[in-house]
Amino acid sequence: MEMQQQKFKRTALATSLSLALSATAFAPVYAAEEDQDIEVIAVKGIRGSLIKSTDLKRSASGVVDAITAEDIGKFPDSNLAESLQRITGVAIDRSNGEGSQVTIRGFGPQYNMVTLNGRAMPAAGDGSSRAFDFANLASESVSAVEVYKTGKANIASGGIGGTINIVTNKPLNNPGLKVSIGAKALHDTTNRVGDDVTPELSGLISWTDDNEMFGASLTASHQVRHSAAVGAFVTDWRTSAWDGTVPNTPTTDQDGDKIVLNNPPAMGQLHALPSDIRYSVADRERIRDNAQLTLQFRPVDAFTATLDYTYSRQETLEKRAEQSIWMDSFKTDFTFDDELIKTPIIHSEDRRWQNPRDLGLALQEGNLLNENNSIGLNLSYDVNDDFSLTLDAHDSKAERSPNAAYGSWINVGLGANVSAGQTGIYNGGLPLMQIDFDDSTNPGLNPNGVLDAGDVGTAMLDRDEYSHETDITQIRLDGSYEFDNGGIDFGIEHRSMSSHTVQRDLMNEMGGWGIANPGELPDGYLSPVDYADEFDDYSTAGGWTQGFTGSASEVGAWAANKYGFGFGGIDAVSTDSLIEEDINAAYVQFELSGELGEMPYNVVVGLRYEKTDITSTSNTAVPTAVHWDSNNDFSVQQGSIADSNSVSIDSSYSHLLPNLDLDIEVVEDVIARFSYSKTISRPSYNDMSAAVIGLGGPTAPTILAGSLPGGASSGNPGLVPFESDNFDISAEWYFDDASYASIGYYEKRVSNFIGSEPEVMNQYGLRDPSNGPRAAQAIADLEALGESVTDTSLFSMVAANDLGIDYYSQDATWFENNYTGIANSDDPLMDFETSAPVNNQDAKINGFELAIQHFFGDTGFGAQANYTTVSGDVGYDITADPSESQFALFGLSDTANLVLMYENFGFQTRIAYNWRDEFLSGTKGQDPVFTEAHQQVDLTISYQVFENFSVSFDGINITGEGYRTHARTDAQLWNLEQGGARYSLGARYTF
Repeated sequence: MEMQQQKFKRTALATSLSLALSATAFAPVYAAEEDQDIEVIAVKGIRGSLIKSTDLKRSASGVVDAITAEDIGKFPDSNLAESLQRITGVAIDRSNGEGSQVTIRGFGPQYNMVTLNGRAMPAAGDGSSRAFDFANLASESVSAVEVYKTGKANIASGGIGGTINIVTNKPLNNPGLKVSIGAKALHDTTNRVGDDVTPELSGLISWTDDNEMFGASLTASHQVRHSAAVGAFVTDWRTSAWDGTVPNTPTTDQDGDKIVLNNPPAMGQLHALPSDIRYSVADRERIRDNAQLTLQFRPVDAFTATLDYTYSRQETLEKRAEQSIWMDSFKTDFTFDDELIKTPIIHSEDRRWQNPRDLGLALQEGNLLNENNSIGLNLSYDVNDDFSLTLDAHDSKAERSPNAAYGSWINVGLGANVSAGQTGIYNGGLPLMQIDFDDSTNPGLNPNGVLDAGDVGTAMLDRDEYSHETDITQIRLDGSYEFDNGGIDFGIEHRSMSSHTVQRDLMNEMGGWGIANPGELPDGYLSPVDYADEFDDYSTAGGWTQGFTGSASEVGAWAANKYGFGFGGIDAVSTDSLIEEDINAAYVQFELSGELGEMPYNVVVGLRYEKTDITSTSNTAVPTAVHWDSNNDFSVQQGSIADSNSVSIDSSYSHLLPNLDLDIEVVEDVIARFSYSKTISRPSYNDMSAAVIGLGGPTAPTILAGSLPGGASSGNPGLVPFESDNFDISAEWYFDDASYASIGYYEKRVSNFIGSEPEVMNQYGLRDPSNGPRAAQAIADLEALGESVTDTSLFSMVAANDLGIDYYSQDATWFENNYTGIANSDDPLMDFETSAPVNNQDAKINGFELAIQHFFGDTGFGAQANYTTVSGDVGYDITADPSESQFALFGLSDTANLVLMYENFGFQTRIAYNWRDEFLSGTKGQDPVFTEAHQQVDLTISYQVFENFSVSFDGINITGEGYRTHARTDAQLWNLEQGGARYSLGARYTF
């Protein structure tokens, strides 16, 4: 522990630790008595970091938490999101086992604002969220991360959950020459085919001249990570009320045997039937580079100019393989569980009366590049002792783009027609797939139930080319005037944002799901994989686990050469969307300090006005036809962007956003707080699009399913932001320099939540090939032959009639491979259930936050613990009719953290436990997606070998926890992925 003492004149508004840490555009938020001499203590290490964070929490108005660096270049976690999860009320979403986005008090990343030194940061993801991805930013240049849970007039709007401000190092805040060089060896235990040890290098240099007039700092980092993911998922759960029959299946098979139903649902009881079971294995590589350059000039004490440039680049490569069975028809055997919404524990299908079914074997590859660039200038001038001005401007860009010649994502469909029967066992953990092999169609294939590369053929090739660019230009002028026992902050701001998305898609047909071209791939393109060896956390006993891995890009290039299609960039644009947003704002905020009956108090009252103008422009390729590809498969054929449907819509809105913060020291070291604020959060870019997108055919022939429509979605540029009235009341007891206990209650009353209003309508004049005179004639022909009418027999009869051949001359698979149903002018218009977002929902969120932090004297031991409850008045009813839309809030769950620390004799040790309860994370179709409760344990140990040299060991997720999501019950798996620990061994030299 190193201490320094100095005396300085403490003026009103000048003691905000936020300002001292960051020198950002945020105005100071604390008022104190003038001319009071105080002692400044600089303490290094874990305890020193916690003292800084505790002082910031204590001195700030409103509810603020922070994590600060132990020392320059030594933020406590290599990932900022991993640090933030230790804060009360904060939970994180992980991607590839690493923290990426943040939930605050139950509000997901799309409802929170992330700023860098007080500046709004762009995000370039899938277009569904404005949320900045913390995985793009290394932590070496970060000195603090502040979480503002209550609104402030002088903070950029956009977060109803909270605002997260990332504070970077400034050279004039650390005078002299500072150099820090670090290296780590990383090991991800999930890695399968990459390097077991990968490097992370980082460096920081900060310099000021002797007069502290000039300052410059440069940080840079380079990290390579190799990892893998093994998982399983189900594409769809078909939930409906039981009517005594299984949809799309005759009551008896062709031998006259009835379908076996064990423990069936009661009449009218909800049940769910799965569409498939899929296993996956993915090998991943990530290369992340970060750099930040900061230049400062302070010719006189009253003026400081800061120019900074921040850059990040992240390349991700994923090679993935899937194995699947599709459960769609010829069902023979069911055994249901005893849950409220019944699910088949056993779900069997028999293929004895037709050619064997294909075992799906897909290869996929994703290759993306994410880049962020931000340049900013900050000019701070103290006009006199009481009046100061700050001008801040920046231009920031985030880009996501394809990083391969074929695009950003490729999917190669492979098949092996070897399944004469298949069974899915849905046991509440990992579903099992069982396969009965059949050689009748291709004699000699898979003898003795062995699947080999000679059984496999190609089917189709999907490619996706997605790019998204977001630009933000922001300029703001802030002023601060201090007077006795108070002050006034004021400012104006202009922010322009543009979000540009271009989507290209292309599908090429190849062989025919393995029936027409088995064994066509040359040797070396497929490698066997046994999922029984990959699923360490789940039992696969009694299931079929043999599949193949391979390179989708290599197989795609081979197939393009054989089947005669291009494999370069995709020329056809399906959607080109541009959203432009201009925000003009002004604010004023008053601060007053005093005493009430010898109890010091601080009051902050502010008002922010914002006006937002929006233009949403979309160019969408007009679909040309709906193709009926097989029994229950439909595809919508896209036209060229040259024949696009162009739409441009303008909208605008304005808001008055007040805030009130009151804190009073009721007894010594005990502070009570009350806060009220109104905050907003703007809709996602996808929701603001003017395009009608995502057209998909029905899930069954509409002549059999009645009026079952296809699906489509559209945005709504007229959406207005979510509005939240926020109330906080809390008490905090600071009983030592790094110790406190707190309890708080919060409530958020939110209006203008986005719901969906589906409308059944035709789109683009598309017609339905599975209805009309041809389909009616096919039904009549089947009935005349005494054949059962199923989606498979109906499709085959329509195909036979159109092709002019006898229905019995070919089998069902031949018709699937040789006929694509195209609607004609006699077919009726096809209906699409088109969902559009609308502001039509309100909700109330409330909960409690409890926290304690303490170091036990001079023992070196310390602990942090917190617990947050989150509840809302809108939940998801799993027993509701699936045809009725439900509104429910995502991300609401209780969270808890426990951190044990030790710091003495050169050792620093942390072990952190993080827990999050089950929560609704989204919806899929008309079914919920629940993320099951999960936990994680992280460990950090470091040792100061000598004054300038330290070594460290980090363990992330050392118990190897994964995650699992389900629909209405645990048995209805959506997705699961095994977890794994990550370890690093590092060294850092500082001088």
